[in-house]
Formats: sequence, structure tokens, C-alpha cells
Amino acid sequence: MKLKLIGTTLALSFSLLLTGCGEEETAQNNGNEGEEIVSLGEALDYTITGIEPGAGIMERSFSTLEEYENLEGWEILESSTAGMLTELDQAIQNERPIIVTGWTPHYKFASFDLKFLEDPKGVFGGLEDINTIVRKGLEEDMPNAYQVLDRFYWEPEDMEAVMLAAQEKPFEEVAKNWVEENQEKVNEWTEGVEMVDGKAIELVLTPWDTERASAHVMEVVLEQLGYNVTLTPVDPAIMFQAIANGEGDASLAPWLPLTHGSFYEQYQDDIVDLGPNLTGTRIGYVVPAYMDIDSIEDLPPIE
Repeated sequence: MKLKLIGTTLALSFSLLLTGCGEEETAQNNGNEGEEIVSLGEALDYTITGIEPGAGIMERSFSTLEEYENLEGWEILESSTAGMLTELDQAIQNERPIIVTGWTPHYKFASFDLKFLEDPKGVFGGLEDINTIVRKGLEEDMPNAYQVLDRFYWEPEDMEAVMLAAQEKPFEEVAKNWVEENQEKVNEWTEGVEMVDGKAIELVLTPWDTERASAHVMEVVLEQLGYNVTLTPVDPAIMFQAIANGEGDASLAPWLPLTHGSFYEQYQDDIVDLGPNLTGTRIGYVVPAYMDIDSIEDLPPIE
């Protein structure tokens, strides 16, 4: 993250004081005389820390800069999910301000005290779903897998538990443990489904921990039914294209209706949408809870 602090007080922690919507934010150190005061915008270098280019949340993030007049001239630093999390961790350790593109479910909300900035213009939309999509013809070719995929549904806390545990152990191991510990829920997906003998199936996912969690859990479930499962991580546009072209069999990864809405509209006639496998997701600008700011409209304009 680009961070510009003026003076000799870089290592000192500070609090952020909101002086009113449209007015300049200030950061100060407990009122000690002689210490520099730095505006919030300057401290952030008028930059929001993003993730991978092409991600649906990045498309919405850039649209937000266009919709809010106070954000004219602000920039979004394209990075990676791992890079964003590293910057977030370092900022919180030093109690510095930072704004990141964020989403839930995600283990960062269990690891840090964070909050979404309010979005009065609704650019990021409200709560979203994560849907399951499959290629046309899958129900006829693999009726057992289709039935499991159609039944698959879990809660945000299930996904977050897998994601958090995967920070210490490989996703493959964590997914197996989760399936073993949640047999009652898994049985709801697999009850009455017949075993197969090594039938190959490919699940296409986006390269984020949310989708790794669901894909690896489904991998374990389908393998227990005798399937030979391949997981293929790709960018969102490629994910939809692969299912539409029949190059992949299914995906548990689309965030709808907004995050991946443009891709869905492009390919909806060539895929089968099985509906939500998780509800209650959210995307937006996220800040540490210690930052005294609550809305996107409160971010200071460039002077």
C-alpha cells in the first residue's frame, strides 16, 4: 500500500477524526504539541487497496469511484488477494488507516475487527448469493453428481470455518475434516445417491479462498461417491465461458446478482443455474474498526 505520512511521527499510532461529510479528515497523536497532523486522504495517498484485476468486486470498486463525486481522482491499487491481506495485516499491526476491497464470508472478519463502509448509492448492491451453475447436459450425463450439486447448500459460518482452518493446514485436509465433522449436513446432499465407478468430473472455480472452500468440500463429497474430481481455478470470465462451452462440468463460485452479473448475463442462455448454494454474502470497501469513518461519502475529496 502506498502510504504518505508527513513529518517525523511515522511510527506513532494515531486516531482518525471525522470533521464532517465532505470536509477533510485529520489524524493526530493524542493532541501532543509539535506533532504533525495528516489528512486521512493524504495518509492513504487517496488509494484503495484492491485484489486481482478482473475480479467482479474490482469492477464494482472502479464504478464506485465514478459514482461518488468525493472520490474523483482516488485510485484503486490492483494487487492480489494475498497482497491485499498482507497490507491489511501490516496496517492493523501498526494501527494505520487502510481501505481494502473486501467481502464476506472471509476469514479476515474472524481474524480482525473490521467493518464495511456504508454505500448510500448502492453501487456494491446489497446481500448476494453464491450460486451453483452446471453445463447443459450434465443432468443426463451424470445424474448422481447433478443431484448432489443441486442439493448443495451451506451457511456462511460453514465456509468461514473451512477458510480459517485452511490458514494453518491445506484445503484438502481441512475439507476432509469438515466433511467428517458435518456428516448430518453432508447426508442431506447425498441421501439416496448411488455410487459411481471413477466417473470424471471437473469443477471450475475462481482463485479465492471462499471458492476454494466450497470446491474442496464438494471434491471430498463427490470422491466419496466414486467420482474422479478435478478442480480448475480460473478468472471469473473464463469460469463462465468454460461452463457455457462444456469445457468444465460445474462451478460453485458465481456471486450473483451483481459481482459476477455481467458474466452471467453474457452466458446465462448457455448454462444451467441451480440456484444459491450460500446466501448472505456482501462486497464493498472495508476498513479496520478503529477508523472513525462509516460511509464512502465521508471519504475526503482530493484538494
